[in-house]
Formats: sequence, C-alpha cells, structure tokens
Amino acid sequence: MHHRVFKGQVTCSLVFSVCVAAIGSLQFGYNTGVINAPEKIIRSFYNATYEHRYGKIIPESLLTSLWSLSVAIFSVGGMMGSLSVGFFANRFGRRNSMLLVNVAAIVGGAFMGFSKLAWSPEMLIIGRFIIGIFCGLCTGLVPMYIGELAPTSLRGALGTLNQLGIVIGILVAQIFGLEFILGSETLWPLLLAFTIFLSIIQCALLPFCPESPRYLLITKGEDEKAEMILRKLRGTTDVASDVQEMKDESARMAQEKSVSIIEIFRSSQYRQPITIAIILQLSQQLSGINAVFYYSTSIFEDANVPNPVYATIGAGVVNTVFTIVSLLIVERAGRRTLHLTGLGGMAVGALIMTIALKLKDQDQAWSYVSIVAIYGFVALFEIGPGPIPWFIVAELFSQGPRPAAMAISGCSNWTANFLVGMLFPYAAIACGPYVFLIFMVLLILFFIYTFFKVPETRGRTFEDISQEFQKKGAESRTKSDSVELTGIQGLDKKV
Repeated sequence: MHHRVFKGQVTCSLVFSVCVAAIGSLQFGYNTGVINAPEKIIRSFYNATYEHRYGKIIPESLLTSLWSLSVAIFSVGGMMGSLSVGFFANRFGRRNSMLLVNVAAIVGGAFMGFSKLAWSPEMLIIGRFIIGIFCGLCTGLVPMYIGELAPTSLRGALGTLNQLGIVIGILVAQIFGLEFILGSETLWPLLLAFTIFLSIIQCALLPFCPESPRYLLITKGEDEKAEMILRKLRGTTDVASDVQEMKDESARMAQEKSVSIIEIFRSSQYRQPITIAIILQLSQQLSGINAVFYYSTSIFEDANVPNPVYATIGAGVVNTVFTIVSLLIVERAGRRTLHLTGLGGMAVGALIMTIALKLKDQDQAWSYVSIVAIYGFVALFEIGPGPIPWFIVAELFSQGPRPAAMAISGCSNWTANFLVGMLFPYAAIACGPYVFLIFMVLLILFFIYTFFKVPETRGRTFEDISQEFQKKGAESRTKSDSVELTGIQGLDKKV
C-alpha cells in the first residue's frame, strides 16, 4: 500500500488510523443520543412488560425510576470504564485495547437488541451499563491513541476528530431515531443494537492500523518497530526528530517510575496539570450543553415549529458543522484562545436564553430569539469546550502519567455528566426560565480559571509542556520550603 503525502505531514496511513480510532468516539456519541428519541416507546414497553408479568399497570413512580435508571446507568458504566483506561492502555497497548473493548460493545448491544424479545427491561438496563463501560474506555483510549500518532503541528486538528466522531454519532442517533426509520414500535431494539454494526466495522479495520509508536518505543522498548511505523505515518524516511523527542521522554521516564492515579494527586509535579485537566472536563459538562439539548425540543414546541424533532436535528447539524470549523482553526488560533472564546460566548448565550425564555409568552419573536440563542450556544460549545478538554489532557502529561491522567479526567467528565443528567430536571422545575443563569455563573468562573491558569499547548512538544509544569512544581516546593524555614526561624527567635 503506497502512502501518499497530502499536505506536510498528513499521510494516508495517518488519516486512516485516526479515522478508524474515531469510530470509538462515534460509538460514544451514538449511545449518548440514541435513548432520547424512543423514550415514549420504551416507557410503554416497560409498562407492557409489567402488565405481562403482574397483570396490572406499572405505578408511575416506578416507571419514572426505571426510565431514569436506563439513562443514568450509561454514565455509571462510563465512570467505571474511564478509570480502567490506564490498565488497558499499558497492558495491551493503545490499538489492541481499542480492539479488545469492542467485545463490551457487542455484548451490550446484544443485551439491548434482544430485550424486547425477552420481555426484559433488566436486559436493556444491563446493556446500557455494559455499553457505558465501553464508551468510558473509548473516551480515554481514542484521544490518547490519536494524540500519540499525530505530529506536533497537527495534534490539535487531529484531536478535534475525536469530538467530530462524538457529534456525528449524536446526529446519526437523532436521524435513525425518527419514527419512519428505526424509532418505531417494532424497530427500536434495532436502533439500540446498531452499535454492534459499528463495532464490527472497527474490529475489521483496526488490524490495519499501527500501534502507537510512542507506546512501542517508550513502554515496550521496540525502537526499530516504532521507527518503521513513524516513517509510514509521516510519509518520510527522516523521523529522527520524532524519535529523539520520544527517547528524551523515555530517558526522563527511566528516572521516574510509572505513575498511578493516587501518585498523580500526591505529587506536586502533577498537581497543577491534573487540576487543569479536571476543571477543563467539568467546564465541558457543566457548561449547560446537555441542558440545552434537554430543553431544545420544548423551546421549539413553544415557538410553534411544526416538527420540533427536526429543529433538534438542526441543532445536531450545527453541532457537527462547528466541530469541523474548530478542526480547521485549532492549530491557527490555539487551544486556550478557542476555549476562552467558547466559554465567554456561551455565557452571553445563556443570558440571552434566560431573557428569551422569560419573555417568550409576551411576544412570539422571543421564541425565535431563543432558537437562535440555542444554535449559537451549540456552535460556541463546539468551538472550544466540546473538543479541547479531550485532547489537551493528552498534551499536558508525559508518557508515564498520561494513561492515569486520562483515566482521572475521563472519570470526572462522566461523573459531571451523570450529575447533570440526574439533577437538571429538578433544577429546571425549581428555577424555570432562570435555570440557565446557573450555567452562566459556572461559565464565567471557568472562563476566569482558564484565563489565569491554562497554558497554550499549540505547537509544543509533550516534553516541553511537562517541563513547564515540573518547573512550576519545583518553584511551589521551594516557596513552601522557604515559608516553613521562615516559620521555624521565627519560632527559634521567640524561644
């Protein structure tokens, strides 16, 4: 197979490998969005099953609890999966781990697909949990693999493909969920089981993708194999600078033992980057994006849009288009700038939405303002807070602590996702149209933190970035030591 160079360091081999990995992100997006469209049909299935078993109609409170569990158990699986990323990535390698975890997707998809035939809501809920574990693993493995394959100059643009996979997955789920496609009374099990088809495609293509050269050289010590893969990925025989960077990192790692999740929190060297990683992930989930998707259909109904489900799909299209925009500009504008733009713009959008929701009954025009605000909010999310937290984490850490850091940040994302999913409906009832003011305050706080604490990582090597944090860690240790020393000297004087 001849690997032609398209532009600079973009080769067929690199594009192919990144796109195959991004099927994992597509799975995550698909399984996030797929449960929303057939909600009423699945609720009626739960009711029918209960009647079939007990000969009476299901109590409303039990039905609500079952439905909430069906949605939220996905995030619980995600939390567990994301914490296992480090174990899989280091034990089996990045590519082989992606291949291996597809077993969970096939099992989970089968459970959901056969739940109606078996008259079993339990199978559907177990299937959602298993598919959650798979998606949690994907949210760590995919950005890590892409980040380690990509040359420094393209890491941001290729990292955005992870988020593009997610939003395309959500959009596909929304479209397939239409009643005349798969969102019908008879076909909804196929809608949930479609994830198996995506797994089979990825399993068929992954063996043609290379293992991460960083993993081979640094973790396995297979220098020649890593060089061979790099030549194929870069489309050039001169990969000396890449290899040298990895060897420098490897030499540094030889001095530091492999880093566990607990050690990342204990070590002052990693404290600042892991705090940044967690807060960036929280800024994504607590920005209000899930709330907007939750609210969008009812806002479109209020605006007398004939088919609100199509307007919601419109939001999915905006989501996808602006992820592509982010992909095209991330290497020019920089990560920090785009994240700040997204957070600031979303805060303004949240304020406009609050005003529009409050005044929509007074004038029809406000309903259309709220629609524009929703589309703007979604667009700004995909410019910064959508894609950037996933791949910037891989950039903030060197090879040793990277798997553990990806696990921690992924788990914090899933935890926030779970909390928003569980608590937002109650917040919406309690606060009414003012619910978006909560997100506006959070967005402003995340903006301030990003402005003062998050470094720009565009065009910098992994080593360069981690050395900056080492320097800061050493400075903070020196400061605390001098404070202690001053305190001791002061005590001596008093004595």
